[in-house]
Amino acid sequence: MMTASGWSANQFSALLGAYRGDLGLTTATTTALFAVYVLGLIPGLLLGGPLADRRGRRPVVYTALATAAVATCLLMAGPAAAWLLWPGRFLTGLGAGALLTAGSVWIKELSSAPHDPSTAPGTAARRSGLFLSAGFASGGLAAALIAQWAPYPMITAYVPHLVLSAVAAAAAGRAPETVRTRSGHRPAAHEARPTTHDHVSRGGGGASFRRLIAPVAPWVFAAPTIAFVTLPGLVGARLDGWQTVYAGVATAVTPGAGLLVAPLARRLAARHRLATAVTGLAAVALGLLVGALAVMAVQPALALGAAVVLGAGYGLCVAYGLTEVAALAPPHRLARLTARFWTLAYLGFFAPYGVTLLSALWSPQAILAAAALLAVLTLGAVARAARRERL
Repeated sequence: MMTASGWSANQFSALLGAYRGDLGLTTATTTALFAVYVLGLIPGLLLGGPLADRRGRRPVVYTALATAAVATCLLMAGPAAAWLLWPGRFLTGLGAGALLTAGSVWIKELSSAPHDPSTAPGTAARRSGLFLSAGFASGGLAAALIAQWAPYPMITAYVPHLVLSAVAAAAAGRAPETVRTRSGHRPAAHEARPTTHDHVSRGGGGASFRRLIAPVAPWVFAAPTIAFVTLPGLVGARLDGWQTVYAGVATAVTPGAGLLVAPLARRLAARHRLATAVTGLAAVALGLLVGALAVMAVQPALALGAAVVLGAGYGLCVAYGLTEVAALAPPHRLARLTARFWTLAYLGFFAPYGVTLLSALWSPQAILAAAALLAVLTLGAVARAARRERL
């Protein structure tokens, strides 16, 4: 189900060029449609967890999966009625947000069950993150390949998500509901909060969250969305009919690079608490500069290289954010602080729309270079905050 959620979120991304070419939508419209996803995702994130606490994990997760399937049907109707793309993207975000929060908690509780031997710390986060990222990486690529060669591309490209959703719902039907077992439950040893920063957790972590996590969070998705939404459109002049496949490859390699740096993120976190953020933001800045060069030279291969670097930055920044939230938040605030992190992170989905709007005033390469400078300034601000807290 987590794979289906990631798939639904990214299948639209690879088709932006097709919507511009076949439906005559402007670049501003297609990037706005991409960003509308966030307007649905934020209430899904904020409401999914509390509803799952009251109603149970299974009803909320299945409702979220069904919402995403309805959204896909609306997107399939887009070629006949383009206005349906707007509610389709909004409902995609709503379903993805609810599934991300409720599904992640469900996975954590199932991973902590006595019958499951895989109860090492971080197992649940790795499971949910792995399959969500797998959906991100494969959904866009599959949609692009189908759209390139199949008939009725903007309809058939969405069929795999409906099939995947049905299979996921059937497979997850065997997973037990966990809410009923939670009354009077005490966390096992592996569920206890980390002791490394207990002095911060007891204070609730609010100030540290604002200084150490909030500045990094928007870069989590600003970096990859620029990689697979903005850059393909800016270097497409040399692709000669392969724009859709190229966009699909970009949507695959970007989160794929984020998955590959997971071992590096763990090693950096073991060395110093801030090392993952510093390396991640440095990678984002470098990726944006490489992207600016690719746009200036109109070099698709160089833009793919930028996507790999930006994807690595995404992986490091998201690992830093989730690790810090776990370290800072006391148990009773963990779900709330996690939802705040994801909400700030998904604001990065507006980055491509921002680049499009600013392109009326400055060249795209100048905007990307300015964004790289902003990433460096973010790195400096987080480093100063860390020195103040003597980390």
